[in-house]
Amino acid sequence: MRLNKFLAQSGVASRRKADELIQMATTEVNGKICQDPAYSVKDSDVVKYDGQQISPILEKVVIMLHKPKKVITTVKDTHGRKTVLDLVPSKYRLTPVGRLDQDTTGLLLLTNDGDLQQKLTHPRNQIPKDYEAVIEGKITSSQKQKLAKGIYIGDKEYGKAEIISQETKKSRSTIILRLRQGKKREIRRIMYRFKLKLLTLKRIRFGGLSLGNLSENNYRTLTDKEVKTLNG
Repeated sequence: MRLNKFLAQSGVASRRKADELIQMATTEVNGKICQDPAYSVKDSDVVKYDGQQISPILEKVVIMLHKPKKVITTVKDTHGRKTVLDLVPSKYRLTPVGRLDQDTTGLLLLTNDGDLQQKLTHPRNQIPKDYEAVIEGKITSSQKQKLAKGIYIGDKEYGKAEIISQETKKSRSTIILRLRQGKKREIRRIMYRFKLKLLTLKRIRFGGLSLGNLSENNYRTLTDKEVKTLNG
């Protein structure tokens, strides 16, 4: 088994991310740093990541968390801030599937299945993710058309979204947007370009899964059927 796959199946990260981690000299094989993601791991090899011995996980798990505000989507934080893993005590080595920024709430998946994580986060797979945004004002028909084609949001990137619904009351609108790219802070950057004030942002769907009535700060393990839905 290739070393990057070994890390992925040990729940360290997706195979793509494992390539980066290995090249950053985080991984030892038999007491020596190995920076070759293609290294073929033998049954007799002792592999350590970040100083801890790891091995492929036979039991795979996917957890859905309703992430609250002011919690960081990372495995650990060097500034001592609360992370999503502080909310999900688990015997498994879980990693977040993608990210929600600090002020965004809603559906976040965590898993120890590196291959599934890679599938769900790779841009080519275009996994749909729905967000509920509350803004001052509303998105016009012209802006909807621009969003469907893609608008420049800075840093040589284009934001693209489908407006599923928009309900306006007085001066505020509640919008459901569907993203498939997953650019960093994409919706916030889109609203900034449109000069619209974003009041709240919550992810409500990921692929075929809905947040449903899972309350903030709580989490649950996905059923086998739900995991199959993610695997397509």
